[in-house]
Amino acid sequence: MTRVKICGIGRLDDARLAAQLGADALGFVFWPESPRFIDPYRALEITSGLPPFVATVGVFVDQPVDYVRGVAQLLNLSAIQLHGHESPDIYPRHRRIIKAVAVTDAFDPRVAFTSLPSDVTVLLDAHDPIRRGGTGQIIDWSRAAAAARVRPVILSGGLTPANVANAVGTVSPYAVDVSSGVEAAPGIKDAAKLRAFFAALENVRAQQQAQVTEPAHGIFNRQL
Repeated sequence: MTRVKICGIGRLDDARLAAQLGADALGFVFWPESPRFIDPYRALEITSGLPPFVATVGVFVDQPVDYVRGVAQLLNLSAIQLHGHESPDIYPRHRRIIKAVAVTDAFDPRVAFTSLPSDVTVLLDAHDPIRRGGTGQIIDWSRAAAAARVRPVILSGGLTPANVANAVGTVSPYAVDVSSGVEAAPGIKDAAKLRAFFAALENVRAQQQAQVTEPAHGIFNRQL
């Protein structure tokens, strides 16, 4: 069954609605250069108001290891998402690690995944060296599908209520990750778009539920 991560959360109401609609994970961007940046203590206020069993993911871009570890400990993050040039090897595996990989014209999963340990979850996103993520750019789904045949992937990049069902059908990702596609403005989600996004996935997920076995690493397994 395709999991869903709603990224770029900046408000408690948005987080609660996403969780109510069925989000498996919520993403908080702790990179100050992002228009979706959130202060860790503000994020703590939001995560403290969430229902149980919703995973929380912190997004970082080439930031000091001590800062990443400190934020992860403060919020008891379920996973750390590395969106820069960081090596996952420098982080202990008591928290799940997600590593963003840019899908360019030269993308080859057999090469791109060589240096990534098998317990690191791959997130496929558009290539943008300035904004990193949340660009709204759609990646090449045929390349993403090839990558999904190599190992479980999280599909990101330009997903919207209008295209997510087609994306899932084409790529067969472990999970989808959406930010700008369900926003009214950076860091502010649009309730109607959120509902439409989950509605678009409802039939797809229902069909998958009885067919797909949960990958062993279970990055978005909900925790007590």
